[in-house]
Amino acid sequence: MRIVAGIHKGRQLKAVPGKSTRPTTDKVKEAIFQVMGPFFDGGTCLDLFAGSGSLGIEAISRGMDNGIFIDKHPKAIQTIHENIRNFKLEDVTEVYRTDAFRALKAVDKRDLKFNLIFLDPPYGKVNYTNLLQDIEKNQLLTDDGIVYCEHDPKELFEIPMDNYQILKQGDYGGAIGVTIIKKS
Repeated sequence: MRIVAGIHKGRQLKAVPGKSTRPTTDKVKEAIFQVMGPFFDGGTCLDLFAGSGSLGIEAISRGMDNGIFIDKHPKAIQTIHENIRNFKLEDVTEVYRTDAFRALKAVDKRDLKFNLIFLDPPYGKVNYTNLLQDIEKNQLLTDDGIVYCEHDPKELFEIPMDNYQILKQGDYGGAIGVTIIKKS
């Protein structure tokens, strides 16, 4: 697992030990970032269910100003901290060990808005409709913001809000379903 592009291109990321997470492959990262914007001109990203922090660190490497990483598993939090230290990103990142829904409430209280939100929960364990409705209710996405949703490719994925559109929806290798949505 490595950073695909940007200032940290080619550098290796540490994976979360064990089989509790499924890292997004380099091939999928390359494809999805081509859709979301190969490079960013600033902004803030939120990496919920962050695992190793791979997606958020990739976004920072490609030009996001900063990122917030959330996961509830201690091994994931430890791995995120190690990756952030190895990439010297401590000044532009925040890491929290908490549940995703609590995290959304906490960032809402801080009046934060995100240009890019990554949702990559364990398959079948989280209700995407509830997550997306919380994001919209708390107005956590900028007007031109993007939400990346990784899910089981067999899962029927629908957007619960009218003011969003699907930018890309696809099946990557039969094991990963991806839906990228944007505020419209």
